[in-house]
Amino acid sequence: MDYSGLYVVATPIGNLNDLSPRAVEVLSGVSLIAAEDTRNTGKLLNHLGIKKEMISYHAHNIVERSGKLIERMQNGESVALVSDAGTPAISDPGEELVRICHENGIRVTPVSGPSAVITALSASGMPTGRFTFEGFLSTAHNSRKEHLSSLVDEKRTMVFYEAPHRLLKTLKDMAEYFGDRKVVLARELSKYYEEIITTTLFAAIEKYEQKDPLGEFVVIVGGKPEEEIIPDYDTAEQIYNDALARGLSRTDAVKEASKKTGLRKNDLYNRFANKE
Repeated sequence: MDYSGLYVVATPIGNLNDLSPRAVEVLSGVSLIAAEDTRNTGKLLNHLGIKKEMISYHAHNIVERSGKLIERMQNGESVALVSDAGTPAISDPGEELVRICHENGIRVTPVSGPSAVITALSASGMPTGRFTFEGFLSTAHNSRKEHLSSLVDEKRTMVFYEAPHRLLKTLKDMAEYFGDRKVVLARELSKYYEEIITTTLFAAIEKYEQKDPLGEFVVIVGGKPEEEIIPDYDTAEQIYNDALARGLSRTDAVKEASKKTGLRKNDLYNRFANKE
C-alpha cells in the first residue's frame, strides 16, 4: 500500500480487540505516529508488536509540532494521528493538525473505529435522530455559565464528556440550568467495569454525593421537552356560545372554536353536546 499524508486513526477506548485490522495495517505502514501521549500509544504498539517512530502531539506543543509534521509530510512521509483513546480530533487537539493539512493540500484519510460519543449514544436509549456533542464544559466559571445558558432551550439530545473528579459539580450545574432532566451516565465503556446508568440529574447528584464517581464519563442529557399544551376549554366554549348567538349552527360554531383554539373538533362537539 502506498501511504501518503495524514491518517486519522481511531484506537480502542478500552477493549483492545476493538482495533480494526485496517488500523493495524496503517499503524504498521506509516512513517511515524503523532500521539497525544507516546506512553499510552507505546503500550498499544507493544501489544501489536509494532515498532514505529513516535512524536508527541498534544495541546501544549501544537504550534511547534504542527510545523514539523507538515514539513515531513510535504517531503513524502506519512503520519498516523492517534489520541489516547477513540477517534482523534473529536474534542481533541488533533483537530488543529487536520485543519492545517487541509490548508496545505495534504491528503487526510480517516481510519474509522471506536468513538466514545457514538458508543455511548448507541446504548443509551435516548433519542439519537438528532443530537449535539458539547465536549467538556469549561472549568472557568463564566465560560461554563455561558455554555450551559446557551443550551437551556436545546431540544436535541446533548452529549458531554466529563472527568470523574468534576462530575458532581457538572451534574449540579446542569440541574441548575436544565432542571431535573433524564440523563444517561456511561463510564468505562468497553472496559471490565463498564456501566451505563439511566437516571435523572437530581437522582445522579444524590448518588454521587454519597459515592465518588470512578472512570471517564460520557454524560447524555435529554433535550428540553416540548411544552405541554393545556386545553383551554373555557375559551373554546366562549367562542362556541358567541357563534351560536350570532346564528351559526352547532357544527359551524364548533368549527370556529376549533380553528381559534387549536382543539379537536370532535372533542369540542362531544364536550358541548353533553351540556345541552
